[in-house]
Amino acid sequence: MKRVVIFASGSGSNAENLIKFFHNSDNASVVQVLTNNPHAKVLDRCKKLKVSALSFNRIAFLQTEDVLNILKVSQPDLIILAGFLWKFPENILKAFPNKVINIHPALLPKYGGKGMYGMHVHEAVVNNKETETGITIHYVNENYDEGAIIFQAKCDVLTTDTAEDVASKIHELEMEHFPKVVDDLLR
Repeated sequence: MKRVVIFASGSGSNAENLIKFFHNSDNASVVQVLTNNPHAKVLDRCKKLKVSALSFNRIAFLQTEDVLNILKVSQPDLIILAGFLWKFPENILKAFPNKVINIHPALLPKYGGKGMYGMHVHEAVVNNKETETGITIHYVNENYDEGAIIFQAKCDVLTTDTAEDVASKIHELEMEHFPKVVDDLLR
């Protein structure tokens, strides 16, 4: 069985979707969720789904080997960033080469980089009158949103769409594609 660890910062809808998808899988299971936000809703979701979840602070993540040591114990085959907002440290990337992926709510390389997450992305897409947007699943490297692209899915942006409308379309794409892409990667 392949082992998956998820990093999340917020509500955890993608984390929950992945946990449920792999719950009865013969291929993989989500063994742990880690968050940098001790008040994140993802912690409540994990409690209900009976998945180990821990929160950590900036010092444990960036200045010590604490989070790296947790990962070494968990031995993940894949680390998934699902709405995780901090830049991933090089010590973890070096310890788990080509085993860290992220989902981004736009068609990279457009609308990527520092500060481009969540509603910031959707507002930029609408303000720039884009006719399409989508999701990108990519490997994580030392730069925000610059790792090799694994998968993209597109949706139309109508001239009448608000940032909230775009967010809803992106959420649907994430729910539909993210677990399948992860499953394929693990096979």
